[in-house]
Amino acid sequence: MAPGRYPWRLGWLSACLLALASARVAPAKDATKENDRLLLIRGLAHEIAVSKVPLPRGKKGIVLDSQGHLDQAEASTELRENGVAISPGMPTEITKITFKPKAIVLDINGGGKKRSKWYQHIEIGMGAATSPIVPQTPVVAEGSFVTIRFPGKVPDLTADQAKQILSSVLDFERHSPTVLYSPSVPPKFKEAIKKHEVLVGMDRDAVLSAKGPPERKVREVKEGSEKEDWIYGLPPHVLIVTFDGDTVVAVKQY
Repeated sequence: MAPGRYPWRLGWLSACLLALASARVAPAKDATKENDRLLLIRGLAHEIAVSKVPLPRGKKGIVLDSQGHLDQAEASTELRENGVAISPGMPTEITKITFKPKAIVLDINGGGKKRSKWYQHIEIGMGAATSPIVPQTPVVAEGSFVTIRFPGKVPDLTADQAKQILSSVLDFERHSPTVLYSPSVPPKFKEAIKKHEVLVGMDRDAVLSAKGPPERKVREVKEGSEKEDWIYGLPPHVLIVTFDGDTVVAVKQY
């Protein structure tokens, strides 16, 4: 075939070669993304953490942005409408991870939806008279959801990066805090720290070991005495720890 005689054939052949090259590259890219997600699942699935904030029942749970900031208005609505499934200080487990186009959804302690067993839907009887084979007891969800929303597509994340985003609501540092090893800390305070509780008489280091840093601090000076409130959680479930100097003088749970 003389050069230039059938130029359309050369163009068609070039297009086919480009298409084949693209077809070979695409699966490799998809495979890499799938592998990254599998690594993230392996790094997060069944991880144990301690809840820093109240987690609501229901289909939504709480929502974080890509920087780990909590949508407090949405969280308050969910808590008010559906109640608390997991209180601050309670242990949690990531039981499922779901990828969406612009979000990652984590089931916490089984998720916040009410789930009935398949056999609870079976009824037996004759004619129009039937009855369930097991008693129809109310199903109460014991878990919640945490959703991480991204402005665009879900990026490739390592487990450590995901934990950093989640650190505003979940504490993955499950090692005993160093304050527990101090001989000067009373046994009752050490036991409270292990349970993520705060008691009157604790100092700031003990409170930080038990609950972590507060969401807000409010300082007030009255009659020469400086008091400071450390506020944890969201309304209507709020913990207020009041310090006089370096000592806890009041603990109020709402």
